[in-house]
Amino acid sequence: MSLPTTVKLVDVGPRDGLQNEKGEVPAAVKIELVHRLQDAGLKEIEATSYVSPKWVPQMADAPAVMAGIERRAGVRYSVLTPNLKGLESAMALDKAFWPDEIVVFAAASERFSQRNINCSIDESIERFRPVVELARANGIYVRGAISCAVGCPYEGEVPPAAVDKVARLMKGIGVQHAGVADTIGVGTPAQVQRAMEATLKHYDLADVSGHYHDTYGQALANTLVSLEMGVWQYDASVAGLGGCPYAKGATGNVATEDLVYMLHGMGIETGIDLDKLIDAGQFISDFLGRPTNSRAGKALFTKRAA
Repeated sequence: MSLPTTVKLVDVGPRDGLQNEKGEVPAAVKIELVHRLQDAGLKEIEATSYVSPKWVPQMADAPAVMAGIERRAGVRYSVLTPNLKGLESAMALDKAFWPDEIVVFAAASERFSQRNINCSIDESIERFRPVVELARANGIYVRGAISCAVGCPYEGEVPPAAVDKVARLMKGIGVQHAGVADTIGVGTPAQVQRAMEATLKHYDLADVSGHYHDTYGQALANTLVSLEMGVWQYDASVAGLGGCPYAKGATGNVATEDLVYMLHGMGIETGIDLDKLIDAGQFISDFLGRPTNSRAGKALFTKRAA
């Protein structure tokens, strides 16, 4: 299969990237980050999550963030809603501040599901059924994430059959899009290819995406093998923000800057201004008081300043 000529990127930095930060990141900073990302040309931004502040205190300001974003035509704003209460909270705001899309997730690993959300895979899917129904009844798109699709910190390698099962169950409750997520960043191209093939048994090519963490430096390679399969949608995190609290040493999602640099170098269009994206990454890195995790961002910012 020939490579896609255009790729759609979802920047998950404002949500997935910032959720585990220990120090407070004010809503105004998160809003500014979203604005900078859309100024750079991002059309898909995962802005926040509606979760219990007890478990994820960094996301307690979700209503303020969603109300404060100056929305731009053509940009889709998504939020994570792990349960019905989360979706109801997102919809409690004025309709103008509702998300365009929600994200639900289920692990392909039974032990990860039990440790993360205290229920089995089957039970997690049933919890999402009313969430999906309410969202779709109100015109909100539903994206699903299959976490630990290739590796689990408790079970080790995850077989494609487990991914097949979760994709089938998600499709069965009406989830419209399935993201194959290497949550702890241990996957290699062959493993990712098998996980993607399992998902494509249940979803069309236009309805799947890759979400690859870079713990072992495999995220770009995993993206490349997915591109060779025709997959044209990917999650990425500005400045390489984030990590997985369940895997010691796990790094964040692949940096959006690194992915854009690779794609543009391959002649694949993204609609993203790399210079503005690097500035957005530098903005949030400066606020957090540490260097960007993006290798391309660091190199190009240094070159520009020379």
